[in-house]
Amino acid sequence: MTHRIRIFSTATVLVVALLAIPGAQADWGGQGEVGFVMARGNTDSDSANVKLDLSTQRDKWKHGLGFNALYGKSNEVKSAERWDLRWQTDYQLNARLFVFGALRYEQDRFSGFESQTTLSSGLGYRFIDNQTTKLTGSLGLGYRQLRPETLIKDSVGNIIQRIKGESTDDAVASGGINFEHVLTPSTKVIDKLLVESGSNNTFASNELALQVSMTDKLAISVGYAVRHNTDPPPGLDETDQLTTLNLVYKIK
Repeated sequence: MTHRIRIFSTATVLVVALLAIPGAQADWGGQGEVGFVMARGNTDSDSANVKLDLSTQRDKWKHGLGFNALYGKSNEVKSAERWDLRWQTDYQLNARLFVFGALRYEQDRFSGFESQTTLSSGLGYRFIDNQTTKLTGSLGLGYRQLRPETLIKDSVGNIIQRIKGESTDDAVASGGINFEHVLTPSTKVIDKLLVESGSNNTFASNELALQVSMTDKLAISVGYAVRHNTDPPPGLDETDQLTTLNLVYKIK
């Protein structure tokens, strides 16, 4: 319960802080999502996830903030605890081309990496940008710091010890694709791909979601996400998959 409270509290603080800035209510827009599943019976399990995506644009500058958090427990064994924070600033060169600077920080208690921090910059291009379809690609170079850790588990899967490794630094190449397509006036599909590749590890994530609006501010989102690390510490899986059903609140 404490971890779920911490996840929801962090997301709430971020929203309140942004909206407390004078004029922010008019400048910032985006959406927040929350999902929670509790099962009781032959298997007792709890899971919660929170997502926040906000952006603002003034003249040629655009700023974007993203926050994700995940918590899971099954039969009193914690199975997931992750959060990440992202910031990106774009400067428009023309109607389609822009330069960007981005920062991503992640803590995942079950990936084998205590933390991943990436600072990158590069070029982005809007291939399609109309009311029905949006397709944007980006390529960049940057710097990443990884802090691996070895997880020691007991017979039922509880982590009883974390052995922290040495932090490593490397240069990375990054690439991303953001896609949105309106299927009907109330339904759209969203897909976000991110790849960060360096000598120590290649991280890739893809988030696919189908969003159905119920009102101007509320929607239901069904999502499927895949995360992949090519070089996790021994004994850990390279790929994580997550299916979500979230309530979406649109911030306008």
